[in-house]
Amino acid sequence: MSYLSFGNDSKTVKGEKQGVMTGIMYLIPDDTLCPMARNAGCRDACLVTAGRGIMSNVKAGRLRKTEEWYRDPVAFVDTLAKEIGLAVKRAEKKGMDLAIRLNGTSDIPWENQKGSNGLSLMDTFPDVQFYDYTKLPTRKVPGNYHLTVSYSGANDSYAAKCQQSEHNLAVVFRGELPLVFAGRPVVNGDSTDLRFTDPAGVVIGLTAKGAAKRDNTGFVI
Repeated sequence: MSYLSFGNDSKTVKGEKQGVMTGIMYLIPDDTLCPMARNAGCRDACLVTAGRGIMSNVKAGRLRKTEEWYRDPVAFVDTLAKEIGLAVKRAEKKGMDLAIRLNGTSDIPWENQKGSNGLSLMDTFPDVQFYDYTKLPTRKVPGNYHLTVSYSGANDSYAAKCQQSEHNLAVVFRGELPLVFAGRPVVNGDSTDLRFTDPAGVVIGLTAKGAAKRDNTGFVI
């Protein structure tokens, strides 16, 4: 079973049109894999319910990967390293850049996860662009790992930490995107998933999807 998915996600397919082959991984989130989900109020509105995530076979595949992560995190990183190594070769043959998003529906600090070689994936592949959304706004990551902080208004303390972050903010809106939010200009985040290409100091506006359409916690603005 492959951990990374290529060409099966509507957002990452858009990135391929820009010359970037993107691999993304989806797990089943819980309080360990998404430690801030309850505080941020996004647990019920999680994207795990959006798109193909509602299909039973997709859920089963994500569950198997999650179980393998818990069983042996080091071996899990080793397997990811093998997949990324093969992806590097495929991207080179296609004349494309490669980007990897490990937290499609989780919030694991991958910069701290080591394989059997004692290195993180970012250190193992210094020329590969990694990127993720996160609800851990104080994470410090290597230069080839781009983070966008996922905002929520469900918790005042968390919202304040987000606004103090040096990273761009991703905000889920109901309806049309505003021009400005929290003093930052809003750009359309649904047009591409390549967050590392966004200008600095902006809000990435996303429209509510899946269960998020019914959210009333404050996570969806």
